[in-house]
Amino acid sequence: MIPLMKNAFFNEYSTKQKLADFILKADQLSMGKQCFSFELAFARKQGSAHGVLFNSGGSANLALLQALKNLGRLASGDRVAFSALTWSTNVMPIIQMGMVPVPVDCMPETLNSMSEHLQLCIQKNSIKAFFITNALGFAGDLDKIRDICAHNKVILVEDNCEALGTQLLQGKTGTFGVAASFSFFVAHHLSTIEGGMLCSDDDELAEMLRIVRANGWDRNLEAAQQVRWRKQHNINSEFQAKYTFYDLGYSLRPTEITGFLGLIQLEALDENLSRRIRSYLKIEEAVGLNDDLLQLRREHLCVLPAFAMPIICKTSELKEKYQKQFSGAGIEIRPLIAGNMLKQPFYEKYCDTSFALPGTDFLHANGFYCGNYPELTHLELEQITSCLYKY
Repeated sequence: MIPLMKNAFFNEYSTKQKLADFILKADQLSMGKQCFSFELAFARKQGSAHGVLFNSGGSANLALLQALKNLGRLASGDRVAFSALTWSTNVMPIIQMGMVPVPVDCMPETLNSMSEHLQLCIQKNSIKAFFITNALGFAGDLDKIRDICAHNKVILVEDNCEALGTQLLQGKTGTFGVAASFSFFVAHHLSTIEGGMLCSDDDELAEMLRIVRANGWDRNLEAAQQVRWRKQHNINSEFQAKYTFYDLGYSLRPTEITGFLGLIQLEALDENLSRRIRSYLKIEEAVGLNDDLLQLRREHLCVLPAFAMPIICKTSELKEKYQKQFSGAGIEIRPLIAGNMLKQPFYEKYCDTSFALPGTDFLHANGFYCGNYPELTHLELEQITSCLYKY
């Protein structure tokens, strides 16, 4: 069988050996210097000023919306747009913050929301922010989307959990908005078992994210930042400061295990991404020879270490046919992320579903994917491509 993912880590055995040794020798396993070192290293790799590490990518998304609300940049009742093809923890924080989610359609050929979809959304809705998902390692025309957001005073934030390493000519995904979230869950490009990160160039936002991450207190801020908060609120002693909570927050801190694994996996990230690129190109070639399948567009991307191998059929009947071929060959498959988010029970319970989303509906009805991980062998890739032939 070819599973969606094979190992918890890249270079699995040596990583587990190093992890076991670290745990045996570590003086501290709660968040500390390993986490802070990983934050710095990952932000540098991404080209961002700040990295704030969390216990999951979903927690990072929640903290981001809370931080923007704490700062007064967003408020209850604001309309926040989101990519309709996405994961639940991209949408749930919008609802949990008392904001109104507004879905943005996706283009089947790119899997993503494009500038034209955002422009149409803005014409019909007065939105304050757009939480875009860079789906399955692909991305929309983020440079144009950034310009539209700037022109309309819309806050752009990216869910880049599936697109680590993807690049447009204009820059890396995860650098086009005020902040971007990353996931380090097993099977993502970089795995720390559980874990997530927010990257940003916004000093004020990064400071608030650290407050939100740790119950609303200042313990993980720089000394000058702590002094400013304490003076502002007339906190006159270190004893009092340790138990003062300045704004709404959660306990979303990672452990030193997350930081340690992140540093180890970051060392091998370039090789990991290169292998994913090579594997995807082989599958893409097979898709291009079959007119039952939609050829995905990526001319606006210059680097694509695809998170998965998406297969988009031209009809739902063809989808059933190719799903059977994959399953019969022992290849594990799953829907495109979670399909059209408006069809999810939680969304139907809390939100307005009266939106026309033809592109997202097409992907929901006609798409699926199999795994793309760096351990895929030549024979396994041949097995996958054999399921893509038109018989």
